[in-house]
Amino acid sequence: MTRQVRETVGVVGLGSMGLPMAQTLVGKGFRAIGYDVSEARGSAAMATGIEILPEVGEIFTKANFVLFSLPSAREVEAVVKAPGGLLERSRASRVIVIDTSTSEPDVSRRLATELASVGHGFLDAPVSGGPAGAGSGNLTMMIGGSEEDVALARPAIEAIASKILHVGPAGAGNVAKLVNNMLVAAHMLTTSEGLRLAAAAGVDPDAALRVVNAATGRSALSEIHFPKWIMSDRFDSGFSVGLMRKDVRLAQELAERVGVELPIAEAVSQQWNSGPRQLSDTDDFTRMGAVTSDRDPSSKKVA
Repeated sequence: MTRQVRETVGVVGLGSMGLPMAQTLVGKGFRAIGYDVSEARGSAAMATGIEILPEVGEIFTKANFVLFSLPSAREVEAVVKAPGGLLERSRASRVIVIDTSTSEPDVSRRLATELASVGHGFLDAPVSGGPAGAGSGNLTMMIGGSEEDVALARPAIEAIASKILHVGPAGAGNVAKLVNNMLVAAHMLTTSEGLRLAAAAGVDPDAALRVVNAATGRSALSEIHFPKWIMSDRFDSGFSVGLMRKDVRLAQELAERVGVELPIAEAVSQQWNSGPRQLSDTDDFTRMGAVTSDRDPSSKKVA
């Protein structure tokens, strides 16, 4: 039986999140076309049935929905404002950008306004769930943007996300993601310190972690990250220390702009940026759990 191909979805950025999202779209019957500045990532995507275009602007002429998976707001804005890009395609076939990057709320609001003025849509739609969630279509997506654009983009969104939360107007998705990741950064440190206290008091950290996960101190970090990536000495979650530092910084900058004092978040930021054993931006962020609990990841075999 020939599989029916659904709509075409573009994917800009084929890294650790963008590529598995594109592969998931193909697996669910969409035609996925992609672009990445890296030829190697483009070749990897082509090997899985994704058509790679030589210029990013071509994606906007062939797809009505375009997913972004980019490092920061700077890259997001550069793609939207590129010569021959969306802002120069006034009132052509409507395109809705679904920006899954963890970006800056103010940038998302500005881009949404500018794109709306020429007939296109913009959803800030950062995700949680990592490469595994992207590859299985089980991401959590927090969305900022108009109800109309969310409804139009829902088929593509539902292909990659099993939990879809429309938070509010443009920028709201990014705010929610920064709040989430600020808490993730804190939970990594507090869970590590709790296990460090248990070990110093003569209790096996694995046993203490089982108690935490059966009681009220648990979090996604204690339930998933510590058993899977930290206590196992794997440290390969796919999310880097550099990305977490970026998100913590963005949360602090947001707090400054809206005039909110966050003393605990400031202490968390200091630990992530100048802890006792400095980690590289390229290290997996789960290594912070080993450093702050006095486990030595450098002496362990990493899978």
